[in-house]
Amino acid sequence: MRSIPKPAGLEKPLLRVLQGRHEHVPPIWMMRQAGRYLPEYRELRERAGSFLSLCFTPELAAEATLQPVRRFGFDAAILFSDILVVPHALGQTLSFAAGEGPRLAPSIESAGLDGLRGAVDLTVLEPVFQTIRLVRKSLPDTVALLGFCGAPWTVASYMVAGRGTPDQAPARAFAYRDPRLFAGLIDRLVEASTLYLVRQFAAGVDAVQIFDTWAGVLPPEEFERWCIEPTRRIVAGVRREVPSARIIAFARGAGTLLPRFVERVAADAIGLDWSIDLGFARAHVQKQRPVQGNLDPLALLAGGEALDRGVDAILQAFAAGPFIFNLGHGILPETPIVHVERMIGRVRGR
Repeated sequence: MRSIPKPAGLEKPLLRVLQGRHEHVPPIWMMRQAGRYLPEYRELRERAGSFLSLCFTPELAAEATLQPVRRFGFDAAILFSDILVVPHALGQTLSFAAGEGPRLAPSIESAGLDGLRGAVDLTVLEPVFQTIRLVRKSLPDTVALLGFCGAPWTVASYMVAGRGTPDQAPARAFAYRDPRLFAGLIDRLVEASTLYLVRQFAAGVDAVQIFDTWAGVLPPEEFERWCIEPTRRIVAGVRREVPSARIIAFARGAGTLLPRFVERVAADAIGLDWSIDLGFARAHVQKQRPVQGNLDPLALLAGGEALDRGVDAILQAFAAGPFIFNLGHGILPETPIVHVERMIGRVRGR
């Protein structure tokens, strides 16, 4: 695994933003920045043999983590793994079928909680912590290392159905039919995710992001119960063990419910998806916390004037305050590398 040169004595711009400071040139990274749009990743994935093998082989996962930093000079590396390693460590069998996405068995909808462990098995997750230690040794001093976990609602939605679904209807229906059982699942995920993030900090990450990818499908009352409250508990639990922990929270699709999320969840920064109004986010979110986002991945895919307009509008909205440039969700696999280079150059003023 090839190392990246380390300039000495320099601070990390992304961490300065998480402390509430304004950077003249905002730090930049991308969700899913290690992925299929990179030829070096595709070669690595083929060598691994399977996606899960890539996630759980520390030397390969560390290389996947470093590749986009090496190519683009991003201000953060994000751990290469998957949000579903937590249910895997709780006892569900995890697999990835080519072209079909993840599969978890048995589904909670069919088997309930009986097949799950009472606590997360950290030995299953040890390869993830080893990956963090390997990456930590190879990153420049200016580049932050981010860990992550899935938020309980999003992870639970996959556990209930045993797979991804378009609108997470199986989990939503399950939570309505049996809220007590669903709350038990959420509680187990809160405990597991808290411990998982604490161990990531112990292994060497600088900050973590909590991904609630499917928060936007919940109506207000359920958003409060299944999105806000579990995420609040994770943040509080991590801070009890790691008081200095820096945490980014991302509730995709929260829209006008986002100020309520900001008020209740004591994250250091709030991730924004591409659908939120920029003026609303500046007035109701950035005045409270640093923000991160929020270019539409399809604008990056399209490139050209659409990309330039999207970047410029985001910079105009947020760059005067504490801000991290990112996408509004993960980069699409078919995105041309030259579009990523164009985006970075425009953000950095080149």
